[in-house]
Amino acid sequence: MTRIGLLSDTHSYLDPQIFTHFAACDEIWHAGDVGALAVADQLRAFRPLRIVSGNIDRESAELPLNQRFVLEGLTIWMTHIGGSPPKYNPVVRPVLQENPPDLFICGHSHILKVVRDSTLNNLLFVNPGAAGKTGFHLLRTAIRFSLDAGKILDMQVIELGKK
Repeated sequence: MTRIGLLSDTHSYLDPQIFTHFAACDEIWHAGDVGALAVADQLRAFRPLRIVSGNIDRESAELPLNQRFVLEGLTIWMTHIGGSPPKYNPVVRPVLQENPPDLFICGHSHILKVVRDSTLNNLLFVNPGAAGKTGFHLLRTAIRFSLDAGKILDMQVIELGKK
């Protein structure tokens, strides 16, 4: 079993509560719009980090545009601008149709959303909302869950407070 802490859209602000909420996590995933690289450095010092660049970040080896990997028997694809079911980003949609992952994670919208997409091999779409203080969202959020032998378990929304 692998426990995951998922956040996005920190926009250079890392809430200290993240370290408490993700204390039992094995990995942290950041779905883009990191802002200051110091945020990534703090997360990486705390736990192994999988991260993608967002539209406010500069894509680099440290902040790739996409992460696609297999963990606990599940195929995961994380990118920043993915859209949302059924209106996926036009760049993302053909890839999803051709080779859908089990878990598709994106950020960008600042809107917390977890939904199954029955039109794409029943993939689980997850957007953790925004953990930072910049943007139109009112409540800062993150998500914690577990992956175990091909299953996604114990998904919990974490409310970090008003921005």
